[in-house]
Amino acid sequence: MVALSGGADSVALTLLLHEIASAADFMFVGIAHLNHQLRRAAEADEQFCRELAERLSVAVEVGRVDVQAVAHRERISIEDAGHRERYAWFDQVANRLGIQRVATAHTRHDQSETYLMRLIRGAGPEGLAGIRPRSGLVIRPLLHVSRQELRMYLSERGQSFREDESNQDLRITRNRVRHELIPFLESKFSPSIVDVLARTAAIARGDAEWIDEAVRRVSAGIVTYAPDGQSAEVDVRALGRQPIALARRCARQALESVSHRSLGFEHIERFMELAAGPVSQLTEADFPGCRVEWHGSHLIVRRAAGRLQAAREMPRFSYELKIPGEVHVPEAGMAISVRRGTLKAQPKQVRGKSCTVTVAADQLSDELIVRNWQPGDVVKPLGLGGRKKLQDVFVDRKVARSERHTVPIVADSKKGIVWVVGHTVADNFRITADTKGMLILRADKFGGVG
Repeated sequence: MVALSGGADSVALTLLLHEIASAADFMFVGIAHLNHQLRRAAEADEQFCRELAERLSVAVEVGRVDVQAVAHRERISIEDAGHRERYAWFDQVANRLGIQRVATAHTRHDQSETYLMRLIRGAGPEGLAGIRPRSGLVIRPLLHVSRQELRMYLSERGQSFREDESNQDLRITRNRVRHELIPFLESKFSPSIVDVLARTAAIARGDAEWIDEAVRRVSAGIVTYAPDGQSAEVDVRALGRQPIALARRCARQALESVSHRSLGFEHIERFMELAAGPVSQLTEADFPGCRVEWHGSHLIVRRAAGRLQAAREMPRFSYELKIPGEVHVPEAGMAISVRRGTLKAQPKQVRGKSCTVTVAADQLSDELIVRNWQPGDVVKPLGLGGRKKLQDVFVDRKVARSERHTVPIVADSKKGIVWVVGHTVADNFRITADTKGMLILRADKFGGVG
């Protein structure tokens, strides 16, 4: 079955697979279209896909999901929410119809964009491997093909397709990479940069697969999993004898297997700091979906079922904060704003109904969010020189447990907490002599004088 959005790439893939199916060793069952309900044209896209399926005399499966609502509820980007919902729906369709493969229309250009996005955000060999040709149920047979080649194929056959206007929205990171960064690299550095990046991703993928195999060989002697999957025991001495690349991956495997959550580099480094033993001040730590504690000479990773349930029950909020911009946070009774400032005139923090702080703009990405506390959050309080669980900051500041979930937190979606409103700025975003740009963050209670 082909995942068809109605765009040029997926229409070309649909026609290609339909064209060669009779001479190939697979059966082309039909089309799968998921309506994300994000655009006014979504209904027309859906109808286009139905009509194409009818013209090709193949089955069509159509699903609908409110991706924006999912993104808001889960506090993730719309792109991430759409990706997750699509692949979950593919699984449902495949299980119901007995489909063995779902083909998606990712191209060589998608591969190069993904590589750059992950490089900018920070990624190891696994992340820089980019989009894999096959991942479980999903196959991607066009990764070696360019978008231009697919457009030419459609033009030769007189086949129309749908244009997604959101692909021009430069507020979306992938679109900025596609329309600004890659053309800049092509014009200033290499006309064949797309091919270069796709080739580099393939090299990284080979390296990542080799490391994965090495991890499988050594992890059996380092990590022991409980039969119920609720915990894992890590032999710290055995972990310490491994090269750091293998040790980090063993740690990540243990954490993710127990928590059923994806963890980033910061989480893995925090685990490695905990595993350092006496030289570290940490003796226990919370991670997304699990807790890690010392037990003799081993670290025990336990799923935090109770904590996760409590987190689900706790009212949550998350709002995108554009630079410059302002968001209203009714849960906190505040408006949070951000603007660019000059280093010559730094506003001082104000007491009362408003408070204003300054942070280093050059240390931040362009993706800020305003959210509330999550179990496992850590921050580097200004002037402390080390990380601290946000829960402990609240305890030190005598913030009542019932009020903690209403405290707004300004966070960088890639680099963590920037400002715990009313309590502390993160030390890693402080203004220094080397700071080249400044952001002014302000919180005003509703009804304040501004």
